[in-house]
Amino acid sequence: MDEINWTQLALEDLDNIVEDITKDALKYTEITVSKLFAAIEIIESMPKARSIVPEFQIASIKKIICGNYRIVCKIIHEFRIDILTLYNCEMLISNSKKFN
Repeated sequence: MDEINWTQLALEDLDNIVEDITKDALKYTEITVSKLFAAIEIIESMPKARSIVPEFQIASIKKIICGNYRIVCKIIHEFRIDILTLYNCEMLISNSKKFN
């Protein structure tokens, strides 16, 4: 995979995650962000091996769970993946403002 493209929405999600966690523990924020980026590297190395997002049932929309968070991406083509959103696993993606 040559390119990981962060959508504006995904960048906002990451900022919100950092902001929420930082309220409680700065050290935990650093650990969580490192784990999220490591998970994205896994997506990059094996995008087709990821699970599809059950709410959509679209083969090109994949997910990976990282701690309390789900990273949702879309395989655009062989050389590009778009990170669509990151959100807490306790939330339903269909309830998210992003997908209404």
